[in-house]
Amino acid sequence: MLRVILLALGALAVGTDAYMTAGLLPQISGEFRGSTAAAGQLVTVFAVSYALLGPLAQAALGRLGVRRVLLVSLAAFTLANAAGAAAPDAVSLAGTRVVAGAAAGVFMPTAAAAASLLAGPERRGRALAVVLGGLSCGTVLGVPVGLLLAGHTGWRSALWLVTGIGAAAHLGASLLLPPMDSAPLPSLAERAAQLKDRRTSVAVLTTFCQTVASLGLYTYLLPVLDAAGAGPGGAGLWVWGLGGVLGSFAVGPLLDRVPRPGLLTGLLLSALALALAAIGLARGPWWLWPLLAVWGAAGWAFVVPQQHRLLAAGPARGAAALALNSSATYLGGSAGAALGGAALAAGLAPHDLPLAASGCAVVALAVHLAGAGRGARRHGAQPPPGCPAVPPPGPSSAVRPRNRSPDP
Repeated sequence: MLRVILLALGALAVGTDAYMTAGLLPQISGEFRGSTAAAGQLVTVFAVSYALLGPLAQAALGRLGVRRVLLVSLAAFTLANAAGAAAPDAVSLAGTRVVAGAAAGVFMPTAAAAASLLAGPERRGRALAVVLGGLSCGTVLGVPVGLLLAGHTGWRSALWLVTGIGAAAHLGASLLLPPMDSAPLPSLAERAAQLKDRRTSVAVLTTFCQTVASLGLYTYLLPVLDAAGAGPGGAGLWVWGLGGVLGSFAVGPLLDRVPRPGLLTGLLLSALALALAAIGLARGPWWLWPLLAVWGAAGWAFVVPQQHRLLAAGPARGAAALALNSSATYLGGSAGAALGGAALAAGLAPHDLPLAASGCAVVALAVHLAGAGRGARRHGAQPPPGCPAVPPPGPSSAVRPRNRSPDP
């Protein structure tokens, strides 16, 4: 699993970079003499570049093969953060965020596909959970460390921290990741064709609605906690983040033992909807903190069974579906943040936002169940919808690491 852990280290850099920027906005706007709202577009630029430019860049690099795409994207991400740390003005900084977001949008779905190949079908869930765990650790460990560093030495030092993590991941991956025989990563036409596949389109739409609810609400977590009398907002953020880390790592072994990702997706969406509704009604830290932990765990764990389902379509199709799903994650988070802001501007009270987010989670569950029900009618007694049969253990005929050791 050492090679998969190296991929998780790259995901840690991405998670830290993506979620830390919002906390740096006051310092950045102060140095460049702009408004915090204008500086906030740096967050939007990263997310939109991840969602829209990432798939374009991955398709352009596809013929390099999985290993080279990983190394090129991680190098571009690391260099972009180094350039951002040295940026002389806001425009230059925004340009580096475009590159960093696009590179992250290439790296994350490719890392998930590579982890699945390295671990093999029998340990796919565990490998996906390790990579996702790196991303979630970026929120609960990387972000606080980066913000603490920025508080003492300035916002640029936080970007240098991300640069250092990315460089370490790139060095380890370049030394230890094996060459991987693979068909080229899917082209743009092949990615677009994936949306015609009902199973893929339902999964991607489910992911979009889930992230509107979960990541969209996270944007306004501090005012929500303040309105609910949850005590210090920072403590609530830690509880949410720790729940996310635990959920990320726990779901993989569970999925390997009970390979029913469709069922697990439905259960996690149900838990998310109930937790968000309860947060909207609860008051005081002793009620809210357990609910925050459930929200974090269900929200982050949801990603693993979704990836597991999409990868079951096969190496080439699975890589295309993962890229679409990854884009849906960032588009959903951005849309949720925009909708939340519009709701607050229209007069909705902060403590009502979790109830609205719960409604979005219910929509995600409905989309998932509708797709599962149609699959059941189509396939009769085939494996449960949304949880396609896992291929038998053994190297894939289309994609496999060369000279793969028994325990990567």
